[in-house]
This record gives sequence, structure tokens and C-alpha cells, in this order.
Amino acid sequence: MPGPAPKPAHLRQRTNRKPGAAQLEAPTGKTKAPEMPNPDGRVWHPLTVKAWEHAWKSPMAGQWLETDADAIGRLALLWDEFYKKPDADGLKEIRLQSALFGFSPLDRSRLQWEISKADEAEEKTRRRKNPSQQRTGTADPRAILTMVK
Repeated sequence: MPGPAPKPAHLRQRTNRKPGAAQLEAPTGKTKAPEMPNPDGRVWHPLTVKAWEHAWKSPMAGQWLETDADAIGRLALLWDEFYKKPDADGLKEIRLQSALFGFSPLDRSRLQWEISKADEAEEKTRRRKNPSQQRTGTADPRAILTMVK
């Protein structure tokens, strides 16, 4: 056969993973949502305020840019209109606009965002910083060999 031998299977890289994939960490502290834009001085429905706060406390908020706040503000206007007067057309538009920001599991999958829980994220960080520790948190068993004389 002409050409070089193929790489061993364990050295091959995945080709189905995009370089933009992100691992999102669930927020551990209290994050404050930015002020909700209110261009017409409306009184917000309580569910709109709650949806706004939940959006900005979500792990996805770490991926949003400052310009995204304007678009999420427009989404808040849609939420408010829907909560005050529910209709199918409003719900359709909310679904379309929400998809842009990863609000559903399917949207996060499409954006290649994976949310790790806080405990898992801390464990991964700890293992990355100290690779000599095993999964159980004990020190490397080979370290005892250096103490024995």
C-alpha cells in the first residue's frame, strides 16, 4: 500500500467536536442581574422579573456579551407581553428568540455548551491543578516509596 501507515486509534483526534465548544460552570456565588431595560416605563409582570433574574443567574450568562443584554432585553419585552396576554404567536417568537441564548437543553446542545455542576467543576479543577492526586482525593501511593529508607 502506498503512503504512510495510519495513526494508532488512541492517538487520533475527534473530528466531530468543534473548536468553539464550551464547558459552562454553574454559578456558585450570588450574581446580580443587570437592570432590565424599560423603554416605555412599563410595570413588569412578576414572572417577567423572575425570568430576567433566572436568565442572568444561569451558567449561560457567562457566555453572553454586553451586546446580548440588549437582545435579552427585547426578549423580556416578549415575556412581559406574553404573561400579560398569552397567545400562541407570542409563544412562538419567544421560543425562537430564546434559542439564541441557550435557554433549553436542545439549544445548549446546538451551541455545544455543556453545563458542569459546581461539585464536578471543583473536582475537575482540583485534578487539573494536582494530577498526582487520584479521584478519591488521596495522595499518590508512590510517594510513600520516597519516605522509606
